[in-house]
Amino acid sequence: MANQSSFSESESTHRSERECSCSAQSSGSSRRESSDYNEQSWVCGKDVANQITSTLGDEILLNQPVRQYARPSRKKQEFPSQLQDLHPSMLKHEYASVPLAQSVDDVVKKLLTLELANHSEKLRLKEEQLIAKVQRDENDRSSTEVKVAILTARIRNLQEHLHKHPKDKANKRRMLMAIDRRKKKLKVLRMTRYESFEKVCQELGITYTFPPEYYRRVTRRWLAKKAFCNKVFQEVQKQKAEQREKQRAEGAKGKEPTSSTEPQETVA
Repeated sequence: MANQSSFSESESTHRSERECSCSAQSSGSSRRESSDYNEQSWVCGKDVANQITSTLGDEILLNQPVRQYARPSRKKQEFPSQLQDLHPSMLKHEYASVPLAQSVDDVVKKLLTLELANHSEKLRLKEEQLIAKVQRDENDRSSTEVKVAILTARIRNLQEHLHKHPKDKANKRRMLMAIDRRKKKLKVLRMTRYESFEKVCQELGITYTFPPEYYRRVTRRWLAKKAFCNKVFQEVQKQKAEQREKQRAEGAKGKEPTSSTEPQETVA
C-alpha cells in the first residue's frame, strides 16, 4: 500500500510539471505573437503618423508667408590699383640702368622684368616713378617732396589692401598715421615753398584740404558758463570805464588855471 501511494504521488507531480511546462510554452508563444502584433501595429501607426505630419507640414509651409531674411549680396566696387599701369615687360628698378639687361635670353629676361616680380618689387618701382616726378634733382633723396611721394605710394597701397580686407585694423592704423605725416609735410611745404607745393599736388594727384577749425561740442553747462563769463567780463569793463572817467575828471580838475590875483597898487 505504501508503494502504491508513493507511485500515485510521483505520477501526480509529473503531471503537474508537464501541465506547468505546457502552460508556460503556450503563454510564451502567445506573448511572442502579441509582441509581434504590437510591433507591426506600432510600425504601421508610425508610418501613418509620418504621412499625416508630412502632409500637414507641407500645407503649413505652403500657407506661411515668405520671409526674406537674407539680404541681397552687394558687389564691391573695383578699387583702381596704382600698379595696373606697370607693364610686365618693364625692367625692375635694380636692372633698369644695366645695358645688358635688354640683350639677355628670354628666360633670364623674365627674371629681370616684372613678369615674375612680387608685389614689393612692383611697389618699389612705383615709388621711384613718383619720386622722379617731384624730386629737385637726380640725386635728391631726402627733400620734403620726395618724402611726400614715398608716403603717397604707401598710402595708396594700403587703401587698396583695406578695400579687400576692411577688418585689418593694424594696416588701417598704419595708413592713418601715414596720412597724418604726409599732411604735416604738405603743410610745411605750403608755408615754405608754395610753388613746389602746387607742383607736388598736381603731379601726384593730391587734393589738399585745409584742416577744420576748432569745434567744441555745445552743452547746456558750457552755454551757461559762457554766458556767466560774458556777464562778468561786461561788469569788469564797466568798472574799468568808470575808473577811467574818474581819473579823467580828476586830471581835468588839476589842470584848470587858478584865478589870477593882481597885486593892489599902494597909493602914496
